[in-house]
Amino acid sequence: MTNWINTPELLRERIAQPPAVISMDTEFIRERTYWPQLALVQIALDESDDDILLVDPLVPGMTDALAPLLADPGVLKIMHSASEDLVAFKHACGVLPAPLFDTQIAAALAGIGGGMGYQKLVQAQIDITVDKGETRSDWLRRPLSPAQLQYAADDVRHLHALHRQLNEMLASFGRGQWLVEDCKRLLAGVADDEGERWPHLPLRSAQSLDRDAQIRLLRLLRWRETHARHSDRPRSWILDNELAMTIARQNPDAAKALRSLLDATPKSPRNLCDALFLALTTPLPDEADAPLARGDERDKKQLRAMQDAVATLAAELGLPDGLLASRKWLEALQDGQDWPGALSGWRRRLLEPKLGPLLAAGDSPAAHV
Repeated sequence: MTNWINTPELLRERIAQPPAVISMDTEFIRERTYWPQLALVQIALDESDDDILLVDPLVPGMTDALAPLLADPGVLKIMHSASEDLVAFKHACGVLPAPLFDTQIAAALAGIGGGMGYQKLVQAQIDITVDKGETRSDWLRRPLSPAQLQYAADDVRHLHALHRQLNEMLASFGRGQWLVEDCKRLLAGVADDEGERWPHLPLRSAQSLDRDAQIRLLRLLRWRETHARHSDRPRSWILDNELAMTIARQNPDAAKALRSLLDATPKSPRNLCDALFLALTTPLPDEADAPLARGDERDKKQLRAMQDAVATLAAELGLPDGLLASRKWLEALQDGQDWPGALSGWRRRLLEPKLGPLLAAGDSPAAHV
């Protein structure tokens, strides 16, 4: 039996003396908003069905009652693939669930597999099939159906068992600290998130633009991020990538010219024309430091050698491909970035002896750090 928690007082009563380890999950909706709308919070206080709490965060005062548990440093929170749940908690409760044990990250570090979903991991590790039939439910409706409640409870029902197994595996490999570092980095990334500093870089189409056009694109994408956050609307509803590329490339020299371009584009943000033009023509304080989206300019031979070195080391450690270093991270090293955050800590300690000589051979600035 699960427990529907629909008053802050009841929640405070149930978590007045929390155990040292709890399991958590959320259901949220993010179809028409920038921020995820927290619709349900599941808490397993232990492995008993009687201790699964289904908390209704739509009730006034509930998120305030939940916040102290999330922030309690003496309570370990077990979650699976927690990144978006963390954003939902931060936006709704103002705090993050820390310390954190992410079972998806733990499974990867234990060599079980990278990016494994909860259902697959439960099946692989404890041989239980979890129904995922309510994945696309409307979690904001009330009352929730029995099927939704069952699905929601199942998402935390097996996390304690997974934690126990994965923790033992990591300890046997001497990788417990790796998980601690990765979970802390995940939490810090959500806590300090101000948006991607260089949002033009992931856009492959940006490689076709010259430097001035890339700077204009950067201005537009930074403005879009700020506007999307403040208006709580999806980025693409503000300005889609294709239109941003067109504006950056054409560089309309007046608001009137920009308006003509918007008028000719279906579903363009015509009502934001003046704000768009201001963003397009206002220099950013750090744009002189902006790296360019690059195509084939990098040393492909060096990059391939780095990828091979990473793959060899990953195979020796029994780790999934891409866990040690993605192509994007390696390209950042080639561009001279000082071992970006994702490559710091235990990854740098393992990789620097392998990649340092390769970077030095290509005279990359990162080799001299």
